[in-house]
Parts: sequence; C-alpha cells; structure tokens
Amino acid sequence: MYCVREVTDRLYWVGANDHRLTLFENIHPIPKGVSYNSYLLLDEKTVLFDTIDWSCCRQLVENVEHLLGDRALDYLVINHMEPDHGASLQEILIRWPQVKIISTEKAFMLMRQFGFTVDGHEQIRVREGDTFCFGKHTVTFIAAPMVHWPEAMVTFDTTNGVLFSADAFGSFIALDGKLFADEVNFERDWLDEARRYYTNIVGKYGPHTQLLLKKAAGILDQIKLICPLHGPVWRKDIPWFVHKYDLWSRYEPEEKGVLIAYASMYGNTESAAQALAARLCEKGVTNVAVYDVSNTHVSTLIAETFRYSHLVLASVTYNLGIYPVMHNFLADMKALNVQNRTVAIVENGSWACKSGELMEQFVRTQMKNMTVLDRKLSLASSLPASKAGELEALADAIVESVQKA
Repeated sequence: MYCVREVTDRLYWVGANDHRLTLFENIHPIPKGVSYNSYLLLDEKTVLFDTIDWSCCRQLVENVEHLLGDRALDYLVINHMEPDHGASLQEILIRWPQVKIISTEKAFMLMRQFGFTVDGHEQIRVREGDTFCFGKHTVTFIAAPMVHWPEAMVTFDTTNGVLFSADAFGSFIALDGKLFADEVNFERDWLDEARRYYTNIVGKYGPHTQLLLKKAAGILDQIKLICPLHGPVWRKDIPWFVHKYDLWSRYEPEEKGVLIAYASMYGNTESAAQALAARLCEKGVTNVAVYDVSNTHVSTLIAETFRYSHLVLASVTYNLGIYPVMHNFLADMKALNVQNRTVAIVENGSWACKSGELMEQFVRTQMKNMTVLDRKLSLASSLPASKAGELEALADAIVESVQKA
C-alpha cells in the first residue's frame, strides 16, 4: 500500500519510516525510529530526488508507482550516495531502465564501488552552479562536500524555492505521518534528536557545514522549503533551525549551563557529582545536566556537550588511568572536533589518583580551544566532610565562569 504526502504543488514525499532499526549506522540508538526521505516531482519530466535504505525499498517503489501511474520515471537525482539513501538505486534502475541519473562525479564512483550497474544508463555529471530544467521547474546544484561525505551536493529548485538538502537539516525520529516540522512541537520533542543527529553524524565537519551555510545565505530569502533526507520538511521558522546549525557547526554552545559527566565504580564519584550539581543550583546556575557515562550512550553525551557551555569531567582512576568509558567519551569529543568549552575536573582514586591529571592533559593537548579551570576537586575514595570547602570553591569557580560566558 502506498504512503505519500504532498510537499508542495506537484512535489511529493515518497519515503518511508523505520521503527525496526535499533542502531543507526549500527552505532547510534534510535528508540523513536528514523525516516528515509525521497521526493518525486511530477513536471513535464518526472524526477525522483534520492532513494532510501534497502530495508524500506518496497515502500519506495509502491509510492513511486502510485504517483507515476502510466508515466515513465525520467530522471533520478542523487544528492548523497550513502547506503541509507542510495541503497535502493539498483531497484529503481531495474524498474525504470530508461531513467537518466544526475549526480556528481564522485557519486558515480561510489555507485560503482557499491556494485550498482549504472553504466548502462545515461549519466549526467553536474558541478557547482550547473542548472537543469525539467519543464516548469529549473534546479541548480550546489556542492556540499563532507556534509558529511565527499560526494554530497544539495539541489535548489529555483521555481518553487525547495532546497533538497541531503543530510543537512536532518534528524532522527520517524515521521509517522507528520511530514512538516510545524506539525510537531519540534523544540520540545525533536530538537534533542536533531542535535544528536547533527553532532554525531556531521559534527566533525563543522567548517564544511559553515561553507554550505554561507552558500545558502545567498539564497536564504528564496528558500521556501527545506527537504532533508531524514526528519521533517521545513516550511516555517527556517531561520530558527538554520541558526542552530550555525551554532553547532561553529562549535559554539547553545546554552549557558553545565554538563556533569561522571564515571563511578561504586557510587562515590557519583555522590561527588550530585553534590556539585546541588551546589551549582543553590548558587543560581540551575541549567545543569548530570549523566553517568557508563549507562548513557556516547551519542547523547556528545550532543549534550555541543549544547552546554561548561563541562565537568568526574572520573575514578582505573588501572592508573582514566576510567575506560570516560576515556571513550574524551576520544569521541576529539574525533568530533568539540571545542570552545570550559572544563572543570573532579578526580577520584583510592591509592593512586591519576585520572584528573590525565583528563586535563587530554583536554589541553588533544582538543582545540578548550579552557580548563585551575580549581580542581581531588578525592581519595570518597567525598568526606573535610572536602566541603574544596567542593564549594569548585562550584564558585564554575558559577563565576558561567556568569562571564
């Protein structure tokens, strides 16, 4: 059974929703599912913009066949060749063998690498600034390399103001009938997952996202809709969401606040983290989030790190080193280019307390533009009453820094 929605006149969403997949890219939990978006334009020529994941290919085919009726599929535009979008390419080519493929040179290379038989079909290679007319609709192509693969481009329909944005402006969470961002309470129910999507999937490539945003700025007043490959379509409040992408891609915090990430074996470092959170709130800094790195997926930790201005790393010492899951968190922060944050350290160790020194060394030498507060809290097994003054001093230092941010 087909499942389609009209995006705007003669343009339809023909994608699918996936609630069966538990790990996106086999690493990021998606408890609320994900959508794979594909769009069909019915102009004088018919045009399919991207395909979807192979697991949902049947839905895509039913949707396209329903809308096409007796018409042929004339063109297939591939903005991004990653398999969650490009894996159904071969099925489209089999069912509509006369279709012409429009994409970038690198995308055609990837099609062959993935084993798709594209060489029997007409291939139209496009570059930055090229245009193509499908009848009433004329599109222009904008290169978007490393957002987040090297072959990526976005396509702008100059006729109706639709930007097919590939993996930019996407989000986790299945649409479940609600195609447009204004059909949900996006800030309340979707923003966290949109942030987690961007920061973990694209986050490393902030400078490339900035380049794309600069290109988009030149046509921002012409963009009427943003059609991403995951998540809802934007037709209202577009500048608000673009601003979020601007902050994330410049590694600037969204909010003045404190993320406390702790690694605790027997609960003593956890108690110190909770005591610090309470002191911060008593002193007026109430925008505080506390996470146990052992039972919080690192994708959530990364997203929250992008969100807050200040970060407290609290870790027990383990085998004379940083507790493994905390070390993994640090490694992910480095890999995803986290920067421009202020960090406070809480360390614990029963006989050789090394975690604080090592965490500070990692932040200072392995990451960019990070500030580490001079004040540190060092524990021997637990937080005794005699350490109350040091805890208070650390809280004061964090509060002062947040207020100045």
